[in-house]
Amino acid sequence: MDAELLLNERHIVSENAFAEMVVWRVPAPLCGSAHAFKYRLAFVVDGQCVIRYDNEPGKGDHKHIGEQEFPYSFTTPQALLNDFWNDVDNRRC
Repeated sequence: MDAELLLNERHIVSENAFAEMVVWRVPAPLCGSAHAFKYRLAFVVDGQCVIRYDNEPGKGDHKHIGEQEFPYSFTTPQALLNDFWNDVDNRRC
């Protein structure tokens, strides 16, 4: 698969937390997704992933908040980033 890396960033949020975001454009949608992007975004606190957005093949678009998993309605890469950061901000409050 010839994927194009669009984003690969790690942001230190605090002394014990970071966010890691990776987004690729893929030639065809992954099984379970209706768009041409593959992504994984994670917010890690004290070594534990507390928020994760991803679209693994077969499961499609979804997010994990703590131990719970929810469907995610992907629209655009920018909206994905905005939604992720909103969840991170809400977690930090």
